[in-house]
Amino acid sequence: MGDTETAPKYQDMAKDILLSLVERIERLTEEKKSLTEDINLVFAEARGSGFDTKVMKKVIALRAMDPDDRQEQEYILDNYLSALGMNGEDND
Repeated sequence: MGDTETAPKYQDMAKDILLSLVERIERLTEEKKSLTEDINLVFAEARGSGFDTKVMKKVIALRAMDPDDRQEQEYILDNYLSALGMNGEDND
């Protein structure tokens, strides 16, 4: 008898938790949308000031990286460019 009475309580509790989680995700999604719009406005301002936004995005990504990871990527990139003769050095 006790099990049949507690099942609806757990279902109601699960429903409340699910609804709470969904509503939180919806709020965060709206905040994310707003932040994305703000970021795009800053990039538009940068573009209007003559900055190359593609390069700015790369700089931002590099600044976010761990310094050791960034150094390793730069080393590998340099090696690849060198192997392809794209680093300004002669490969003869």
